Order: sequence, then C-alpha cells, then structure tokens
Amino acid sequence: MEDIFLSQVINSPTRGDVILDLMVINASELIGDIKIGGSLGCSDHALVEFAVLRVKGQAKSKSRTLNFRKANFHLFKETVSRTLWETSLRDKGAEESWQIFKDAFHKAQELLIPRCKKSGKEGKKLSWLSQDLLVKLKGKKEMHRQWRQGQVSREEYKDGAQLYRYGVRKARVKLELNSVRGARNTRKGFYRYISQKRKVKESIPL
Repeated sequence: MEDIFLSQVINSPTRGDVILDLMVINASELIGDIKIGGSLGCSDHALVEFAVLRVKGQAKSKSRTLNFRKANFHLFKETVSRTLWETSLRDKGAEESWQIFKDAFHKAQELLIPRCKKSGKEGKKLSWLSQDLLVKLKGKKEMHRQWRQGQVSREEYKDGAQLYRYGVRKARVKLELNSVRGARNTRKGFYRYISQKRKVKESIPL
C-alpha cells in the first residue's frame, strides 16, 4: 500500500478482536482524533469516528488563462502557416519535429491570444437565470424604485415581485428536473449544478 502512497490508519479492532474496517488515506495530516467504540443499532461492528482537519474557504486563484474570445484566429493561422514546415522538419525525428511545431505554436499563441484573470464562482451566471428572468428582475427593481417614489401602489409592486419569485422557482425546478433526468447522459451539467449549490468549495484528498 505504501508503494502507491496510501496508508491505513485504523489500528484497533473494529469487530471482536480483528480489524475488519479500514480507512485508507493519502494525506495523514488531514485526519485526526480517530475514535473507535460503540455500535450503531444491531451492528456488531464498532463505530469509527474521526475529524477532518481543513481550512475553511478557498483561496482565490491569481492565475491567468487564455481569452479565446478576443483571439485573432485568422492572424494566428497565417502566422503558423508562414513557417516553411517542409524545410524545418526535414530529416528531423518525431520528437524533434513535435518540439519545433510546439515552439512555433506557443510563440504565435503568446502574441495573438491575450490572457485574462481566471474567473471564480462569483463571476459566473446562475445556470437557471434566463434572459426572460433578467428582464423581469430589471422590471421588479424599476417597480420598487417607482413604489419608493410613490408612483405605483404597494399592491402593484407586490404583484410584480410575486411574479418574479414565481418565475425563479419555476426555472429552478425545471433545471433540477432536467439535470436529474439527463444525469446519466450529461454528467457534466449535473455536477456543474451541484457545484453551484455548494456554499464552500472544498478539496480534501483522502
């Protein structure tokens, strides 16, 4: 087990005088306060309790990523095509040819594809927020402003706010239903929605 950088941390019997329950981890500093004792219901296995040691929250990424939306692909293609590949790769092996091509590609990439800050969760649009709901939200804010200025009645504002809340609930339920129905075929969409629902993003290797 140590050959693949894993370790087993249960060192006390969990059923009678033998160890039948294992806890295999790859980072021992993340687990602490392991307690073995008691049982759950009619089970003859001992309970295993432990604490996960972690720092709450997630550090903001300072990395920059390629901004393909502002890339000039036409000029990129022309730049790469200017290289006389037949001459440059003549009598070269596969590894050396790949390195020559990769260097030319990365050079054109640095010149013609700008970089931008990697956006976090806060900068992403909610998956259920459609254009129609955005229009209703703007209308709700505008009606709230008019109500504060006495231009519309409280009942009119309440009706507009209720219509927006109904649209939000309907959009969320529709998205959740579609995510569950298509979870087997489109797993990326399902797990993307699950990750958006999490308040704290964690990464704990075990």
